Amino acid sequence: MSAVVSFTSRDCEQFVSELKAKVNAFFEEAGKSQKANARMVVKTIVMLSALAAPYALIMSGAVPPLGMLGLCVFLGLVIAGIGFSVSHDALHGAYSSSPRVNSLIGLTFDMMGANGYLWRIMHNVVHHTYTNIEGLDEDLDASWVLRLSPHQKYRKVHRFQHWYALFPYSLATLNWVFIKDFRYFFRRQIGPYENRKHPLREWLLLFGGKLFYVTWAIILPLALLDIAWWQFLIGFLVMHATTGAVMSVIFQLAHVVEQTSHPQPGPGRVMEHQWMVHELVTTANFAMKNRLLSWYVGGLNFQIEHHLFPKICSVHYPAISRIVRETAEKYGIPYHYHRTFFGAIRSHWAVLKKHGEPPADHPALATA
Repeated sequence: MSAVVSFTSRDCEQFVSELKAKVNAFFEEAGKSQKANARMVVKTIVMLSALAAPYALIMSGAVPPLGMLGLCVFLGLVIAGIGFSVSHDALHGAYSSSPRVNSLIGLTFDMMGANGYLWRIMHNVVHHTYTNIEGLDEDLDASWVLRLSPHQKYRKVHRFQHWYALFPYSLATLNWVFIKDFRYFFRRQIGPYENRKHPLREWLLLFGGKLFYVTWAIILPLALLDIAWWQFLIGFLVMHATTGAVMSVIFQLAHVVEQTSHPQPGPGRVMEHQWMVHELVTTANFAMKNRLLSWYVGGLNFQIEHHLFPKICSVHYPAISRIVRETAEKYGIPYHYHRTFFGAIRSHWAVLKKHGEPPADHPALATA
C-alpha cells in the first residue's frame, strides 16, 4: 500500500460547514434520532427470519433437490440483503447509539462467514477515506482480471472484462470467507496500520465466526441431509454466486460508473479537494425513487449520503439526500446519480468497456 495521502485543501469550507449544520438541524427540528427507528428494527427481524425460514426448509429434507436449489438462490439474496441492510449499519456504528448494540448486531456479519473486525478497517477506514484512489482504496483491487480504475495496470484480458466481469463478481464472497479475511488478518500492513497487533478477542472472533459459519453452512447439511456431496456443492456454490454477484454489483454502481472520478494525489501526496468534496466527485447514487430496492440494499443506492454521513442510519438517507443535493448544487459541486438501477448498470458496463481498452501509453499502441 502506498504512503497515506492527505486532504488538506480548504476548498468549499463553507459548503462543508453549511451541509453539516443543515443535516443536524433536520434531525433536531424533526425530533428524530440519527440512529435506527422502528422501521429499521422491523426490517432486521424480517431479514433474519427470511434467512432462518429457507434454511429450516432445506434442513427439513422435505424439499426436492430442484426446490432446494431455488432456496439456495433465495438464501444468497437474503445473505446479501442482511449484509446491506443490517450488518453494514451496525459495523458503521449507525444502527444504535450504544456500541454494545452495534457490536451485537454486527455479529450477523460474522454469522454469514465474513469478519466484521477486518471490514471495519478495510471498508470503514480505508475505502471511506481514500475512495477511488488507486493504490489505497482496496475496493478497486477486486481481482487482477478486472481493471476498475484507469490508473491500474492494463492486461490484454481486460479488453473482454465487460463480458466476463459478472463471473469474478460471483466469486467474491467465496474468496472473502475462505481466503481474503485470513490474508488481511495475517498481513504485516493492513490499511494504514503497520504491524498491527490484533486483540485476543478478534482472534477468537475470526476463528470462532468461521467455525460457526462452516458448521451451519457446510457440516450440518452434509451430516443431516440425504443428498450426495456434489448436490450440496452445487447448492453451496449457487448460494455464494448469488450473494457475490449481487453485493459486488451494488457496490460497483456507487463508484465505478461514468460520472465518478479516480483522482490521484498531487505534490506532497495531497489530494485536490477537501475530503467531503472528494467523496462527492468519486461517488454516485442510483434509483433513489425505487423504494423496494432502497429497502433491500439498506439505502446503499444513496451512497453519497452514506459516505458523507456514515454514522447516520440508512433509513434516513432518502430524507437527507434532498439537503445534500440542494446544498451541493448551491455551491456548484457535483451530485452524481442515475435515475434507474438499469441505467447505473449500463453506466458500469460502459466503464468496464472503457477501462478494458489499452491506455494511450500502452506499448502495443506505441508500436502500432
